[in-house]
Amino acid sequence: MNDKKNGSISGASVETVLTHGGREPSEQFGFVNTPVYRGSTVLFKTLADIEAQQQRYLYGRAGNPTTEGVEAIVTELEGAYRTRLVPSGLAAITIALLSCVKAGDDVLVSDSAYEPGRVFCDGFLARMGVTTRFYDPRIGSGLAALMQPNTRAVLAESPGSLTFEVQDVPALAKAAHDGGARLIVDNSWASPLYHQPLALGADLVVHAGTKMFVGHSDAFAGTISTTEAAWADVERTRAQLGFFTSGDDAFLVARGLRTLAIRMKEHQERALDIAGWLEGQDEVMQVLHPALPAHPDHALWQRDFTGSGSLFSVLLAPAPRASVAAFVDGLELFTMGYSWGGFESLCTPVKLGKNRTAKPWTAEGNLFRLHVGLEGVEDLKADLKAAIDRYAKAR
Repeated sequence: MNDKKNGSISGASVETVLTHGGREPSEQFGFVNTPVYRGSTVLFKTLADIEAQQQRYLYGRAGNPTTEGVEAIVTELEGAYRTRLVPSGLAAITIALLSCVKAGDDVLVSDSAYEPGRVFCDGFLARMGVTTRFYDPRIGSGLAALMQPNTRAVLAESPGSLTFEVQDVPALAKAAHDGGARLIVDNSWASPLYHQPLALGADLVVHAGTKMFVGHSDAFAGTISTTEAAWADVERTRAQLGFFTSGDDAFLVARGLRTLAIRMKEHQERALDIAGWLEGQDEVMQVLHPALPAHPDHALWQRDFTGSGSLFSVLLAPAPRASVAAFVDGLELFTMGYSWGGFESLCTPVKLGKNRTAKPWTAEGNLFRLHVGLEGVEDLKADLKAAIDRYAKAR
């Protein structure tokens, strides 16, 4: 029972939903937070009970109050029919895709999509007889020309989490639906606070909850939110694959969600400040942040988004590997690491090659992806300024 009836406060502000949604203290002896439910076996009192299969919980893999609390909040935020919490963002992508296809089908995937998702398509889906084709992230309504009679899913990520192209979700949705396919949108960057793909025509929205939802770099999670029409296929696929999120991880997601609105606001302000500052620095050729007026998709971002995330990329002037090493190895506050969304700032060099096929990356220079955390902005600027100076000196 992970729909809006569980802790629903429909019509309230986002901040209130995040604070009060998905929890029922009266059912937990008055404790504010839903506790961690750990369990596989759920007991039945009578033969009639087990035959009727009408208890709220039948077996642990199908969910418990801890997981359902998270699902209720995300459902409310996304304006979805229902949501399912799964073990990782990659699990959310794979379940969403598998819910749409069978052997012999075709999928279209944004060329800027999350690389492990591409690997899944080129590997697992190919082995089960599903073809994958990649499209230019800025194709918009041109997607209609790529649709085939057997195309059943379109996977978009807006913006892409390395090169930050914003996709025209309404145009993609129309092309997908006209061709008999469902549109899946990865909404991890902006979160449902700043972007509403379902309202723009998407059928499924996935999140790497590991990032902004958790917010503390200490748990994995993914979510899949759907329209009513897409729900049964998603839930059947998840159940048959046996994907389940533990109560411990669900508790950490719930903890992170309580402060999501505050954290997103702070991440946004800090990231925009630093992105704008970087535009004026020596060695910087381009800052790839959709909320900046210079970004080629800024108008589209303004149309479809109400805010921006913590993540963006910066392109530095061409220089040898020694300069890249000098830039990242001497950082004091920014550190290198995969993922993002936590309180700590990250800086990772980006190499685009085999993971860009429909629209190859041709920009010269060295690309770095930044996640701006919650440290002092001036401290972070000083760290980056010293890194840029090292970069230039090592050339």
